[in-house]
Amino acid sequence: MVLSGKLIKNTLTAFFAVMPSLFFANQATDTTHVHAHNAEHAATHAHAESHGAVNEKSEIKAFIDHHLKDSHEFNFFADGEEGKHFGFALPVILIDNGDFKVFSSSEFHHGEKVAQIDGNYYKLHHEKIYKLKSADEALTLDAHGHPTNEKPLDFSITKNVVAMLVTALLMFFLFTGLARSYKKGPLPTGFGRVLEPLILFIRDEVAIPNIGEKKYRKFMGYLLTVFFFVLILNLIGLTPLGINVTGNIAITACLALFTYLVTNLGANKGYWHHIFWMPDVPVLMKIALIPIEILGTLTKPFALMIRLYANISAGHIVVMSLLGLIYVFKNWIAGPSFFGLTLFISVIEILVAFLQAFVFTMLSALFIGMAVQDHHHEEDHDAHTEEEPIII
Repeated sequence: MVLSGKLIKNTLTAFFAVMPSLFFANQATDTTHVHAHNAEHAATHAHAESHGAVNEKSEIKAFIDHHLKDSHEFNFFADGEEGKHFGFALPVILIDNGDFKVFSSSEFHHGEKVAQIDGNYYKLHHEKIYKLKSADEALTLDAHGHPTNEKPLDFSITKNVVAMLVTALLMFFLFTGLARSYKKGPLPTGFGRVLEPLILFIRDEVAIPNIGEKKYRKFMGYLLTVFFFVLILNLIGLTPLGINVTGNIAITACLALFTYLVTNLGANKGYWHHIFWMPDVPVLMKIALIPIEILGTLTKPFALMIRLYANISAGHIVVMSLLGLIYVFKNWIAGPSFFGLTLFISVIEILVAFLQAFVFTMLSALFIGMAVQDHHHEEDHDAHTEEEPIII
């Protein structure tokens, strides 16, 4: 079916005409009640510890904040009325005063109870674990509502860690299967037919143009790994599982750190020579530019970290906010309208998932290429002086 320009124009006109009714038609005046087991979803600490009414807008904001954070348990969904959680607990691994403490996150009972492990007491608060002196002790909060209790070192297998482990195993089986298929013939079979065009794209459009034909093979393993790792995690984040791995700044910082290490450890002498003693520059200017060049090596991975984190987090916030507006307005126009807009944004987020994986890989290849490229300033200068003059 082909849509004419007039039909599209009339549809958009009708849509904007009914937009004001979203804010006035059948406004809801009732409030919801939050039980103590949903304390982390409350907007304030006062409401979190009570059974009082909670403003829907504040509750939705708290739910979005909870979605963006990591979790010590894998919850698929929860029944707020009956207090039931559907999911599974994850192992908690702590180092407290040099001692390892390993136990299940079910000991926290979704943050409701204090876990008693080997005579020590631990409290889960906003997905962070704090140490208490007794089971009856409450967390000590500062003026801003942040706990001041001691925190043990947390090496737990959280929801984000599970997602990364699953992604790593998935990549291992996909690429080993692709390698085995090449032994049977020149063309891949099965899902390898989907992987091969992406691999060739990274090689021909990312690695070779930025690093060069002579040196790109050395870094292809890293570029392919980071591309598919970010891509799969981005796509998993769009599923109803509620996993936001690449929207976690700690994860993007680690990825950027790997690019920084690969870039600087694989750099040649010319790269470091241009940083610490640039050719064809006055001595005083060289001394002044050294700290700027060193700072430049740090701003590159910082840009990688912030770019991926901000774009993925923004997408999750927009989608969750649009879904929350359905519950805020509660009328027959807002429901289909915001649901359709959410579906549209979700489709765009699929494109963003591919785009951000490509951009991260492209910039990584660009930084690596800048570090390994050959510099021939002296040879170029000699060639220029020995060039014969052109006779007109």
